[in-house]
Amino acid sequence: MRRKSLEFDVIIEQDENKSYVARVPALPGCHTEGDTQEEAMANIREAIGIYLEHVGSQIQHPMKFVSVKKVSLPSAV
Repeated sequence: MRRKSLEFDVIIEQDENKSYVARVPALPGCHTEGDTQEEAMANIREAIGIYLEHVGSQIQHPMKFVSVKKVSLPSAV
């Protein structure tokens, strides 16, 4: 029998130190970083695996990604 695969949306951002930070919105607290986007993705795959080992069947169905929007506000300066 073929095992069902789980798919998660991953958000990657670059911090002030130029590191890439990867996080999974559907898994609170599941995040990691890397020197490159590829390293961050490899690390987040491992982090997701560890997260799921600890949470097990308690994981709720992941939210569906819809979009990313930008909001502009006047500067307070």
